[in-house]
Amino acid sequence: MIKDKVRLLGRIFIGIMLALMYLPILVLIIFSFSGSSGIGAWSYFDFTFDLYGNLFADEQIMAAFGNTFLIAGVSSVLATFIGTIGAVGIYYLHRRVKPFVNALGQITVVNADIVTAVAFMMFFIVCMNYLDGYPALIIAHTVITIPYVVLSVMPSLSRINPNLYEAGRDLGAGPVRTLFTVMLPQLVPGIVSGLVMAFTLSLDDFVITLFNKGSGLETISTLIYSSTKHGIDPTFRALSTIIFVGVLAVLIALNIYSSRRKKKAKFN
Repeated sequence: MIKDKVRLLGRIFIGIMLALMYLPILVLIIFSFSGSSGIGAWSYFDFTFDLYGNLFADEQIMAAFGNTFLIAGVSSVLATFIGTIGAVGIYYLHRRVKPFVNALGQITVVNADIVTAVAFMMFFIVCMNYLDGYPALIIAHTVITIPYVVLSVMPSLSRINPNLYEAGRDLGAGPVRTLFTVMLPQLVPGIVSGLVMAFTLSLDDFVITLFNKGSGLETISTLIYSSTKHGIDPTFRALSTIIFVGVLAVLIALNIYSSRRKKKAKFN
């Protein structure tokens, strides 16, 4: 009886938390189909696709959209490649050195964004002759997302047979070939998860982007921030809805892929 009550309270708590998380997004999605100037004006709600039409006709927003996805795409691919190789290297370190390297690699995760942003800005000014724009943002976003890729790949490493690497070497493959033909195929779920996480984090970044983007380059987050001075354009409701639905679709596809892969591995 007590277990049933605890289970019921747990479900109620989870339901409340999910409602608090997703109800605001649901309201945003609903009002992306309204031409009313403000969210919450239910009496003025009129179903229309005007905001979506205005979105694709707005050159400034579409340019920021393209910049955001270009930076996120390039930096997430670089972070996934570097983070995966780094995770393999960390995993095979000596057990006395591994905790230190792990802690060192997670500094950008626990560090305050404002501190990281200012550090990058000073680095690009002092060491790279006032580098900004695409190169600066790609470097910064790659660095801050690498630790998340490492965190995603490490569990996959711990689940594979530790003798695979040595078996590949014994069969005549060199270290690099063994890594790419024997180890990496076993890490695909962790690599894909790390790629998605790196892409999402880069897509969402604001502080580091604001400090290092330079002039003339806008991303979605910085464009929305600059528009708050004059009132947020309702068109951003449509843009936010598209991004949310896109990310949700990717996560659903990733979960389906992971479940199918687990079932296939179980039957094999």
